[in-house]
Amino acid sequence: MNQPNHHQIATYLTDHALSELVKYVMEDTGCSIEQAMERVYNSPVTTLLQDEEGELYVQSPAYLYEMMCADKL
Repeated sequence: MNQPNHHQIATYLTDHALSELVKYVMEDTGCSIEQAMERVYNSPVTTLLQDEEGELYVQSPAYLYEMMCADKL
């Protein structure tokens, strides 16, 4: 069986983090999933997460959410 490569791991972790961020936005604001997705995907966090060299994807979704809310990204 093949081991996942770096890109596959990064993609999985990024997708997971984005999914969790959407859930956090929905829980905190009471907005719809569409509104939460728009907020997350229009946030700088999405661009930074997709940069594999930056390795921000290894951080926990909770940490990323705190950074996103504090506008530190």
